[in-house]
Amino acid sequence: MYQTRRVPQRRCFPVYMVIRDKLEKKQVVLMICVSIGRSRMKVMRAEHTALKKAGAQLVELRLDWLKRVTDISMLLEDRPTPTVITCRRAEDRGKWRGTEEERKTLLRSAIADGVEFVDLEVDVAAEIPRYGKTRRIISYHNFDETPENLERIYNQLKKQDADIIKIVTMANSPSDGVRMLELVSGADIPTVGFCMGEFGLFTRVLCGKYGSPFSYASFSSERELAPGQLSFREMVDLYHYHQIDQNTAVFGVLGDPIRHSYSPQVHNAAFRKENINAVYLPFRISEQHFDESIRALRRLSIGGYSVTIPHKERAIKYADHVDESVEQIGAANTLYRNHRGIWFAANTDYEAALTTLRMGMQKAGWPGATMKDRKVLILGAGGVARAIGLGVVRAGGMLTIAGRTKARTRELAEHLGCHHCSWENRGAQSPEVLINCTPVGMFPNVDETPFDQNWLSDRALVFDTIYNPENTLLLKQAREKGCHVVSGLEMFVQQAAAQFECFTGQNPPTEEMRETLRKAISPVVYS
Repeated sequence: MYQTRRVPQRRCFPVYMVIRDKLEKKQVVLMICVSIGRSRMKVMRAEHTALKKAGAQLVELRLDWLKRVTDISMLLEDRPTPTVITCRRAEDRGKWRGTEEERKTLLRSAIADGVEFVDLEVDVAAEIPRYGKTRRIISYHNFDETPENLERIYNQLKKQDADIIKIVTMANSPSDGVRMLELVSGADIPTVGFCMGEFGLFTRVLCGKYGSPFSYASFSSERELAPGQLSFREMVDLYHYHQIDQNTAVFGVLGDPIRHSYSPQVHNAAFRKENINAVYLPFRISEQHFDESIRALRRLSIGGYSVTIPHKERAIKYADHVDESVEQIGAANTLYRNHRGIWFAANTDYEAALTTLRMGMQKAGWPGATMKDRKVLILGAGGVARAIGLGVVRAGGMLTIAGRTKARTRELAEHLGCHHCSWENRGAQSPEVLINCTPVGMFPNVDETPFDQNWLSDRALVFDTIYNPENTLLLKQAREKGCHVVSGLEMFVQQAAAQFECFTGQNPPTEEMRETLRKAISPVVYS
């Protein structure tokens, strides 16, 4: 469905030529401006040098973070890369503690020293005139919202003799980010435009696709200088920012919360392995903004979504065609469209769970690897429980649902035609197969379990759908009791592999996806 390509050997441009060509709207490698904010000049200079070695092509030095700053020549003399000089006032969420006149003097001295770029707020730009070859970034920041009048703000910045316009706002829903990318796409002056915060994270990765000369990143994930800022390594290694172009297909995961998701690691690794020109992003969508967000995101021609908590049921109405399993389960974990723009809803949890359970039953040596006439207890009544419950009932298992919300548990049991019990009475069921579909025991709450060890039956099969950690406390205690265990990692890989096939029409690199997930959740750092 989507075009595949071999990642080409990029032609090596002198970095200033790359920046210049970006300003002239030529098709070249996307740029990342890496921000450094440190209290000492020596450390700032050392990090600048380290970034050059790591492949950074443009670096922003935040002078307002320095405890003492008088002469900035140490930072600019023989600088490792082209540089943006920025000095933010407290009113712009910066750390500058000196006078306004001292701040403007620093910016003028950077221009006199021939720095490649200087960042000037729109209200002071007229007081700091153009000089030499330094290019002017005229900027606007709003840490509270994304105003409705973005076009008007753009036109105000445009009047300030700008080489580059920079508009950065806080997103309170994905629709704010869509409006920002549309502004960038229609700009007639090179415009760096993206949204802060988790709701706007996708714009930091996609702004280059829509025409931004560069995006911004932090030196490391431990030191973000703005809400939702990604690190340089995340931009390069996870999202492959430099490989994104106008033809890059976009996919993502919808949920709230979403930052914990490992789906971007797994799917981006799969795209990379198969040389597919695509990127996969997290889209945080709150329940109250779901409808407007989906409608807005369609304007970006996104190719498909993985769907997670709490949207698996409401996502169905946005599909033109619904798979039979989705109709029966009442939940979808996948939305995707074909080349004609027809949207489909699928549930890859269903087959992935059954495949994983069959693998566990085979390892346990159960005849025929079947659940027929076996007592099965599912913990939870959400979307995953719906999918697995349908599979259990179809396989002839004697199913009981135990959920923490009584009404939801009763509704699911009636939907599946099975028994249900109260959460407090779950320990009295003596199941042969126990399946945890709750988040109890998920990282970081790894010392919790949804089912006490003394409730477990010897030789039972215990399946925990949690994949982080792979070895939950429930599974550890089940092994100690002599039970057969199945990890949620395999189910996650199987459902993601099926989604990959929905998105691309190609066979998934399942082993690559499995190893990527294992590395991502492992406490061991891989170099």
